Amino acid sequence: MEIVVCIKQVPDTTEVKIDPVKNTLIRDGVPSIVNPFDEYAAEAAIKIKEQYGGKVTVLTMGPPQAVSALRKCLAMGADEAVLISDRAFAGADTWATSYSLARAIEKIGKPDIIFCGKMAIDGDTAQVGPGIAEHLHLPQTTYVQKIREVHKDHLVVERAFEGGFEVIKVQLPAVIAVDKAIGEPRYPSVKGSIKASRMPVSIWSAADIDAPAEKTGLNGSCTQVMQIFTPEVKIQSEMLKGETDEQLCNLLIKKLQAAEIV
Repeated sequence: MEIVVCIKQVPDTTEVKIDPVKNTLIRDGVPSIVNPFDEYAAEAAIKIKEQYGGKVTVLTMGPPQAVSALRKCLAMGADEAVLISDRAFAGADTWATSYSLARAIEKIGKPDIIFCGKMAIDGDTAQVGPGIAEHLHLPQTTYVQKIREVHKDHLVVERAFEGGFEVIKVQLPAVIAVDKAIGEPRYPSVKGSIKASRMPVSIWSAADIDAPAEKTGLNGSCTQVMQIFTPEVKIQSEMLKGETDEQLCNLLIKKLQAAEIV
């Protein structure tokens, strides 16, 4: 089973602040981590490799320091790592990002499964996985919480939705975007971390993946971020007074009805 896992190095959102003048994220001094949902995707891929054999390749797009995110996945048990890094990729939205990743996947080969996390915590769009599927003309399943069966030509998976889940048969090759319920990612062992630090990481440019300038980065983006800001939070409270619990309940119901909440 040949598997590619698309990951992203993201700023730790618990440390992120916004520049009030430039309306941009302040990244200086903010630690970077592997996008948590992508770690779950890596775990799902490695488990399949352990049970059915094959190879897991981790792939990311980003600056040179994104190699550290790839090495963490190698330490977990992935076999190969690829970084696509080029100034031509700068300013990419989800469409241009998914295009560039799709071109890299085509260069890697013809994987049976392409795993992604359901979304990145720095954007929360959940668009890159489906975008890769669209560019590669592959079937896709999102919000996968369990892989029930693995076959040579298809998977049987559980896909979560509000209030339950559905069981889907997915023809391979396919793109699978996973949720956290897929299984807790393992901690890299000391031996695995030492081994990963010595493993080579392939670094490809836009030219290496035959990605034309007009389709990558800002040039290939359909959208642009004009402003980032922290929404103003307004908290209003009102104390209800009544002599009995019944009076308080009636007052609360009237307030909710007046606000057209109930």
